[in-house]
Amino acid sequence: MLRIRQWAATMDLIMNKLTPFTLAITITAALALTACSTTPGTAPASSSHSKSSSAAEPTKEAPKAPDLTGTWKQTNSAAADSYQEAEISGDVITINWVSDNGDTKSIYWVGSFAAPTDVSMPYKWTSTRDQDATASAMLASQDATKEFTFQDDTISYSASALGTTTTIKLKKG
Repeated sequence: MLRIRQWAATMDLIMNKLTPFTLAITITAALALTACSTTPGTAPASSSHSKSSSAAEPTKEAPKAPDLTGTWKQTNSAAADSYQEAEISGDVITINWVSDNGDTKSIYWVGSFAAPTDVSMPYKWTSTRDQDATASAMLASQDATKEFTFQDDTISYSASALGTTTTIKLKKG
């Protein structure tokens, strides 16, 4: 029992002396670490480390609305040398029947085009036929309007000829 009391007294003495020492070390370390850091949003006066880390973080741009301008070719034609091809330029979409491996083109549709303004999919628009541009075209659609859909990099719409209606699918390129 005497040994336990001596051990307890020794431990009390060590702890009383060690605690102020440990506290002093902890405070010194905390102050040293705080002095080396900066507050969020500020940068040190000169530090090559901070420059390289900011360069490593790419700037994220907001998604942009798809650009549908350009030439589009039918991907689901039954014949390799006969298909539909569309050209979107400004606020006009022109669609031609193409045959003879591209040697012959006949107007199917000339109408309005409204470009997408956001990334929402599917993107749909109603095109109004340009009657003057299609009046003398024998193979042109006589519909007043035509519904178009853009989704998964494909423009689709219905086309009718000789009593048959087909969903046309176009890819850019």
